[in-house]
Amino acid sequence: MKELETRILDVDIDYIRKKLLSLNSKKVKMENQTNRIYDFKDRRLLNLKGYARIRSIDDMINNKTIHYMTVKQMLSQEKYKIMDEHETIIESFQEGENIFKALGLELIEIIEKYRESYKYKNTLIEIDINEKSFCPFPYIEIETSYEEELKEIVSLLGYKMEDTTSKTIYEILKDRGIKK
Repeated sequence: MKELETRILDVDIDYIRKKLLSLNSKKVKMENQTNRIYDFKDRRLLNLKGYARIRSIDDMINNKTIHYMTVKQMLSQEKYKIMDEHETIIESFQEGENIFKALGLELIEIIEKYRESYKYKNTLIEIDINEKSFCPFPYIEIETSYEEELKEIVSLLGYKMEDTTSKTIYEILKDRGIKK
């Protein structure tokens, strides 16, 4: 699956929530996540702006836990971040980790975050609040397959396309002197 993705940083979470609800967006996710990032010893996936991940989700809307195994690869970062993504639900994060390790990958980092997501037409708007030690500021991610819809939601939220970034979270943190 290919998706267009952009971020808006340092958002006012309460403003974004109110604005999304005023646009009749539907809250589709409210979850705590544990994201385990895997790569080879030489960091070839991360160096190419991709990664292997196992995400464990504590779904607070449906009161259940789900584990996803995902591989993402950056296709383009010119105007938007365009990723090739392959994802599947797995029984347990341990089995996914065993598969990644059998392929020669190792656990690089564990990132905890709270995510609240809203659906507007075919677009997902995700409010991300990471553990402060990883990323000390809130942001939104806008994900869609439709460029016009992405531009529309950016505008409806009161922003301009110049306020968005296609950078990865690691690039943003590095630019701000937060990560090496």
